[in-house]
Amino acid sequence: MSGFNNLDHGDVENQTLDRWYLAYTKPRQEAVAHVNLEQQGFEAYLPLFKKFKKTEQGPVALFEPMFPRYLLFRPGRSGQSISAVRSTKGVTTIVRFGFDPALLHDDVVQRIRQMEQLREQATIEELNHLKVGQKVRLKHTALGAIEGLVHNVSSKRVAVLLEIFGRPTVVQLDHHQVETSV
Repeated sequence: MSGFNNLDHGDVENQTLDRWYLAYTKPRQEAVAHVNLEQQGFEAYLPLFKKFKKTEQGPVALFEPMFPRYLLFRPGRSGQSISAVRSTKGVTTIVRFGFDPALLHDDVVQRIRQMEQLREQATIEELNHLKVGQKVRLKHTALGAIEGLVHNVSSKRVAVLLEIFGRPTVVQLDHHQVETSV
C-alpha cells in the first residue's frame, strides 16, 4: 500500500507525530484496544463502516470496524514510547515490516476519515447502487450473462427475478454476483 512506510533507520520513538502506527487486535476487540490505548495517552483511531441491517422495525444503521482487527494509533505526545502498546488489553501486536513498525502517513488517514464521514451521512438508498426494478446481468460466465430484474435488495443479498426454462424465478445472490445492465 502506497501510504505505508517502514523505517529506514533510527529510533522509532522519535518519529514525527504526523505518522500513524497499526495495531493488530484480538478478534472483535478493536473497541477494547481503542479505549485502552486512549487511557494510556495515545491517539487512537478506529475507522467504522456504516451498513444497514433489516429488522422487524425496518432497516437499522450499524457501525462495524472498516478494517476488522486493525486499529490506528500514534503517540499522544512527543517522545512517548510505543512499546506499551504490545501489552495493551485487546492488542495482539504492532504490525511490522521486518523489524520496523509499519507507518501510515497522516494524509492517508485523513482520506480514510473523509470516506468514513461520507458513508456515515449516507442513506440506505445512497449506499446501495442496486434498485428494485433495475435491469441486472449475472457475472458468472457459466450462466452466459443472464439478465434479470432486481426484485429485492438487502445489505447482504439481492433477489433477482430471472426467466429460467420459460418461468419467472426469484434467485438470491450476493451483490458481487450481479452488475447493472445497460
